[in-house]
Parts: sequence; C-alpha cells; structure tokens
Amino acid sequence: MIVTVVSVPDGGTTTVSVPEARRRLATDPFLFLRVELSEEEPGQEEEPVVRRLGLDGAELEWFGRRGESARADFLGETAAFVVPVVRDREVDHVHVLAGERFLVVVHWGRPTLAADITAQLRRERPHDAVATLFLLLQEALTTFRRAAVRALLRVEELEDDMFEGRRPEQVYLLSQQRRWAALLHHSLLPYLQAVEEVVTRRMMSPDFPAERQRLAREFQRAARLVLADIESLQDAARRAFASYGSLVAGEQNGVINRLAIVSVIFLPLSFLTGFFGMNFEFLTNRLETRDEFWLLAVGLQLVAVVGSLFLLHRSRIWRRLRDDD
Repeated sequence: MIVTVVSVPDGGTTTVSVPEARRRLATDPFLFLRVELSEEEPGQEEEPVVRRLGLDGAELEWFGRRGESARADFLGETAAFVVPVVRDREVDHVHVLAGERFLVVVHWGRPTLAADITAQLRRERPHDAVATLFLLLQEALTTFRRAAVRALLRVEELEDDMFEGRRPEQVYLLSQQRRWAALLHHSLLPYLQAVEEVVTRRMMSPDFPAERQRLAREFQRAARLVLADIESLQDAARRAFASYGSLVAGEQNGVINRLAIVSVIFLPLSFLTGFFGMNFEFLTNRLETRDEFWLLAVGLQLVAVVGSLFLLHRSRIWRRLRDDD
C-alpha cells in the first residue's frame, strides 16, 4: 500500500509510510490522503484499509476492497463512497472516505483523477475536507461528461458518413458507441441514486451548514446534466441506427423497383414464348413460312418490349428510379 499526502491548496504530493499516515490522521487539522493498492493475489486476505490507517469503523471493512459496486454511506460524521470514474474507455471505481478533518481516496494502478484534482485544488482552494470531497465528486462526474460528449460527436460523425456512403463497418462502430453509452448509464445511474439519498437526507437536517447545502445543490445539478448528456448519447445512437436502417430500406426499395421493371419487360415475352411453344393445330399446321415466324415470334416480342418500355417511361416508378440515380 502506497500512501501519498496531497497538499491543499497547492496540490503538491508527498509519499509517506503507513505509520506516518496514521500519525498525521490523528493530529493534522485537515489531511488529504491518496492510497494506491496493488492487485491482491487469489485467496489472500488483507487487513481492511481503515484499520491499517488507524480509523475506526466496523461498518467500513468493505472500504478499499476491490470489486465493490457504486455506493454511498453516511455513518455519523463520516461519509463513504464508491465512485465510478471513466478512464481510457473503461469505468473504474475509486473509494472515498470523508470526515471533518480528513479525506482518503483509494485507487488501484495509475492515480485516477490525480492531475485533474491537483489542478482543481490550485484553482478552487477548498477550505475543508467536505469542500474537497464535493470537488472530487464533481471531477468524477466530469469524466463521464467528457466521455459522453466525445462519444456523441463520434456518433454524429458516423451518421454524417452514412449519408455520404454506407459501409458495413459503420454498423460495428455504432454498436460500439451504443454499448459504451449503455455502460456509462449503467455505471452512473446507481451511484447517483445512492448519493442522492445520502445528500438529500443530510440537506434536510437542520444542522447542515448553508455552504455545504450549496455544494450539494451544485453537485445535484451537475449530476442531472451529466445524466442528460448520457441519455442524449443513447438517443443519438438509436437515431443513427434508425438512419442506417432507413438507408438500407431505401436501397432495397430501389432494387425491388429495378426487379419490377425487369419483370414488366420480360413478362409479356415469357407469355408470348409460352404461347407459341404450345402444339395447337393452328400453330403447327398454318404457321410454316419464315415470314410468319419473324412476324409473330420476333415482331410481337419487339412490340411487347417497346410497349413495356413506353408504359414504364410514363409511370412514376421510372421517374423515381431516375431521381434516385
């Protein structure tokens, strides 16, 4: 376990040992810790993070345990969250534990939100752990918004490309964006519902400070906007699939119309061929000369073809095909 102390408000970082982190948690008036955990071996049982850091809370033994779903718990003066964060086309989860004097963020692998939080700390200069907590939660929402906006622009580009020229790989790319939109919505919605319950319950408390109520309302407003962006992405993906289906249907209609033209031309030819191929006495005994053959067998065929083309040229089907081409 690697523990890093993040300085507020300048955003500087210092790596400390676990005993030093425990000491500073007990003495410092405000401490922001970033804890990096490695992958646990199968079957290996480690001491909970809260105990290793010297924090009380039997209800928080899940804190720092990989695989936890999005959640939000309020335990007296301590709030614990499992926050989904978008990183490199994947949704990771970070654990956040906030008290009056400390903020602990647990992540795995590369520091999630590290650069963004550092920049925000330098710009916003939060004065306590709760303000820093809401700042971190806002940044987590920002990762979802950026991912949704990038995907939305990609869907719109694909939709424009479809009207210029339809290609089979466009369906695969649209499917990827649709699955990505579903993943964003599936990851964010349970988290927002859990946080909404906790925040709303705290805001109804008469001892909840006005400044924190303002931060909570800003978070709720940002959450609604991000959720609306993801839903817009889902609608755009569905609309793009509908547009692709309309283009395919239009092309199929064109093929059917061309087949109809071919059928109209060859239907009288097939009739004449079948009629003169029957062994009636009139056909076998009367039509014996070459002139009669050219007149009936070939002349009628030409008249049928010319007549069919004339009727098609005067019909709406021909004009529609010409306009499509």
